[in-house]
Amino acid sequence: MTSAPRFALLAMVVALAAVCTSCASSPTARPSASPSATVSPEPEPSPTPEATPAEAAVAAMSLRERAASVVMGHIPTTDAASLHAYMESSGAGGFLLMGANIPGDEAALQTLTAALTVDPARPPLVAIDQEGGDVSRLRWDTFPGPLELQQSDPSAAETAFAGRAALVRQAGISVNFGIVADVTPDTGSFIHRRVLGATPDVASARVAAAVRGEEGSVFSTLKHFPGHGAAPGDSHTAIPSTSLTLDQWRAADALPFQAGIDTGAELLMFGHLAYTAVDPAPASLSAEWHRIAREELGFDGVTVTDDLGMLQGSGEPQYADPVANAVAALAAGNDMVLTVVYSTPDTATKIIDGIVAAVESGALPADRLEEAAIRVLELRFAVAEAGAGDLPCTTCAPAE
Repeated sequence: MTSAPRFALLAMVVALAAVCTSCASSPTARPSASPSATVSPEPEPSPTPEATPAEAAVAAMSLRERAASVVMGHIPTTDAASLHAYMESSGAGGFLLMGANIPGDEAALQTLTAALTVDPARPPLVAIDQEGGDVSRLRWDTFPGPLELQQSDPSAAETAFAGRAALVRQAGISVNFGIVADVTPDTGSFIHRRVLGATPDVASARVAAAVRGEEGSVFSTLKHFPGHGAAPGDSHTAIPSTSLTLDQWRAADALPFQAGIDTGAELLMFGHLAYTAVDPAPASLSAEWHRIAREELGFDGVTVTDDLGMLQGSGEPQYADPVANAVAALAAGNDMVLTVVYSTPDTATKIIDGIVAAVESGALPADRLEEAAIRVLELRFAVAEAGAGDLPCTTCAPAE
């Protein structure tokens, strides 16, 4: 290269550098993009998920309406007018039928259950303990009970619970607290005649079969989580306890519950029994047992307490207040609180008042109540939409 071209090139570089320096110091200058540069587009904001019907409905509820929606009450009568008035005045989200609510025939029972609905668009969850055998509210249920099914093939359990669920649904009942997922080989246990198997494997197969049998007719409930079998004693009169570790539970008593959950049971009932190595509190009042059910077993349905009156029946002074028990149960993670024993016509209302007061004071987080109300209302909406048809599986993954 000759010196003249080299000098010209040097002059050009100096001139360009001066121009670029001027651009950098100018407040209005903007760097120009290279022809080969790619500019990343601005990320679009994530769409806000649309509220489900249950979420929208709960958002529009008053605090009191939310509190009432998570209470399942009871009064002992077969008078349809009295039952309708009870549901109308309390606003309770559910009602448990006991023996004192069962008239002499199915037609009369249909009239009675119809009276429990105040708003057909939001029917209450009407429940019953129809296990068959020793615990049978419907006297016309002649299907084999758990004691007989323990010795039978799992297909017999599916057939029996399909027939039993059909009777329950025909009577106008949407929830069966009927599948005992406890397991015990102890023939002296108060729960032995009600379990579906004396070993975890036997119980698991029959629990899953029972859930399959009930599918489409009623919402299935597994009880009494995390399992009565390991905790000796009757939770109607005491707080049974066991020192069984969590790992021991996972290997045995957890299995029938896992089988029922995997098969699609929509409700899980928490028992008033303590696994002291996990939590000294009864499972019904234990946030840790609710975490285990949700995170380890994958349950995403409605959690419900066993009858809170049983806590009072234990005679332990810390459980003497039914309102405090209900608030503690909701705070622990239950979506619905059940009150039967010791209940009077105003018990549900007192519990509702207590829940409202607990939210207002901050003792019960408002979002915990909202979450519970949404889960319960999802089931109620499903009952309304199904009409006389099959109930949908609300715990099943949506089809892709």
